[in-house]
Amino acid sequence: MSLLVSCGSGEIALGPTSLNSRYTEEQPTLSGNGRFLAFVSNRNGTHQLLVYDLQQQIFVRIPGLNRPETISESPSLSYTGRYIVYLTSDQGRPVVALYDRATQQSQILTPVYRGWVRNPGISPDGRYVVFETASRGQWDIEVLDRGPNIELDIPNGATVDEPN
Repeated sequence: MSLLVSCGSGEIALGPTSLNSRYTEEQPTLSGNGRFLAFVSNRNGTHQLLVYDLQQQIFVRIPGLNRPETISESPSLSYTGRYIVYLTSDQGRPVVALYDRATQQSQILTPVYRGWVRNPGISPDGRYVVFETASRGQWDIEVLDRGPNIELDIPNGATVDEPN
């Protein structure tokens, strides 16, 4: 026996400002605090990465993230959704990129990897990025430490315990 439970009404809102549309939407991920949802969509006639504020029920502006003639996919969000890690292309090869919603800028984190990369993820505080790479001829896991001097994505008033 299985049980399927749904939150909300039986009607699904459709439209350009609603979460659901008549277009393909995939690869959903939630921020650590559960407020933001990032996913890949082909609404508006282009393949793009979108961020939706579940609390306000509106799309969040992410200027500079979706560039023309590039594909963004496999998003991952930090705790408050400040940092978005995703796959994009650079000269035809997939690379892991990080978008900072505070500065509205993206940076490529894996420009020197000779092999393919896939499935990026970011730690809740935004310091660590993980991904798979095939640089040794097999899929391995890489952990990238963005360093102790980055601005962490932590809730206001929270303290950070240093690793032992």
